[in-house]
Amino acid sequence: MMKLEGALHPWRFRLMLGLLMLLIAVIAWRIVDLQVLNQGFLKVQGDARSVRHIPIPAHRGLVTDRNGEPLAVSTPVTTVWANPSELVAVPNRWVDLAAAIGQDAKVLAQRINEVKTREFMYLVRGLTPEQGQRVLDLKIPGVYAQEEFRRFYPAGEVAAHLVGFTDIDDRGREGMELAYDEWLAGVPGRRQVLKDRRGRVIQDVQVLRNAKPGKALALSIDLRLQYLAHRELRNAMLENKAKAATLVMIDVKTGEILAMANQPTYNPNNRRNLHPAAMRNRAMIDVFEPGSTVKPFSITAALGTGRYTPSSVVDTSPGWIHIGRYTIRDVSRGGLLDLTGILKKSSNVGVSKIALNIGVEPIYSIMQKVGLGQDTGLGFPGERIGGLPIHRKWRDPEIASFAYGYGLSVTAVQLAHAYAVLGNGGKNVPLSLQRLEKPREGEQVIDPKIADTVLHMLRAVVEEDGGGGARARIPGYHVAGKSGTAKKISGTGGYTQSAYRAFFAGVAPVTNPRLAMVVMIDEPATGHYYGGLVAAPVFGKVMARALRLMNVAPDDLPSAPVRTAEAKPGSGGRG
Repeated sequence: MMKLEGALHPWRFRLMLGLLMLLIAVIAWRIVDLQVLNQGFLKVQGDARSVRHIPIPAHRGLVTDRNGEPLAVSTPVTTVWANPSELVAVPNRWVDLAAAIGQDAKVLAQRINEVKTREFMYLVRGLTPEQGQRVLDLKIPGVYAQEEFRRFYPAGEVAAHLVGFTDIDDRGREGMELAYDEWLAGVPGRRQVLKDRRGRVIQDVQVLRNAKPGKALALSIDLRLQYLAHRELRNAMLENKAKAATLVMIDVKTGEILAMANQPTYNPNNRRNLHPAAMRNRAMIDVFEPGSTVKPFSITAALGTGRYTPSSVVDTSPGWIHIGRYTIRDVSRGGLLDLTGILKKSSNVGVSKIALNIGVEPIYSIMQKVGLGQDTGLGFPGERIGGLPIHRKWRDPEIASFAYGYGLSVTAVQLAHAYAVLGNGGKNVPLSLQRLEKPREGEQVIDPKIADTVLHMLRAVVEEDGGGGARARIPGYHVAGKSGTAKKISGTGGYTQSAYRAFFAGVAPVTNPRLAMVVMIDEPATGHYYGGLVAAPVFGKVMARALRLMNVAPDDLPSAPVRTAEAKPGSGGRG
């Protein structure tokens, strides 16, 4: 009779039975542990497959002008997205979806098929909430929506170069939007939701953290003045068939930039056909040789040395001078000119003789102190500093050309700032692109008496015959200013013979200066290219309206005639 093998080895049977029972006990204990003693583990695992945290978008801070007029606002928009792995199961609904989001049905089908194994794709971004709801109302499987914010710019192209714009993800990309991105950007919130296995929200559980909107930013510009500058600059560019144009206006007392306009410009609300050249804030990015507009600072340096007085006379005959192998010429034939006459006639010969007499150091120092070729401290993205020339040993032609505006590079903002220093009694107040609650302290860089003297010399340039600034005159106001014309540097070195920049820089009113302004017209192509002919009229029109908009009191009103009592006929007595 045969015996069972297990009976021959009873210890093996008992061992296997014991291991089996131990395994059953471990499994039973784990079940009790998870279901009774330690429920949190399964809850966490379940939540990981159903509870989700999704961001709550935060809108960016409001950007306004100095008077509270909106320049950049955030509006709610709807982004429609899809789960391709779900959407691919209903191809019969793709035509309806394409029509609802405004896309070609074939293009949409191709996009879906390319990513059909993924779980996310953008269908369209930036829809209005009403448009987004119409898409959701189609109830197409796999199509969802989320709320976002989109930036809108009420002033459009008028303030585009200064305000800048954001990208599709609402991050600053140009201008003040980029410079103050962290300040303007809000902090997104978080909310807890329940989703099914297909990623659809089935329950909104709670808000874990509320979204914090970005902080507001009040700029220094006055939108009224900005519109005015934009309009006149555009008209001037078209009238003169110019390549570009720039205008900068500064409050002399506070250093706040009240207007900054450039042409060509662009619409930040529609950038589909945007040309890169139109995006440049030329007032802060383009550098140029300022030409005769810096002659007042050379005269300021001469007065500061004590070697010259306003009545000092310089012989500019016969209208040219040889310095080494170079010949410096004046437009007029010259003659005996005092310092005011040198500015009125814009005499290169006169300024050159003065510069060679006093040396380059005083002129260099004054230009540096008024901010030419120096950092403005504005922190604007892409801003250029320009620069004053550095020579180990200055040759006479370099000294002469430097004194009348060649060999250095500045921006329009720097040039306007320099004139603001003259208008502020020689005090250099830091510039600001933000509205200031109270003026900042400045540094006295020019003797107040000298600054006032030069300002009145520049008044003669505008108001007296033969001064070259007649087209900048403003009825009822005394204006001080200086025109300039500079040849452009060619791409191969040297100067072009047919491309010019025309400038006019000035301050008004002279009696109590309030505004400093610079106008630059780049490559006028109508045959007129002198600053007094091309840029001065823009200065006069914009400055006149700006002074009236700001209620600046006139300082050049005619005196009322003195009326005397007339004797009536027959009323005289006999003696």
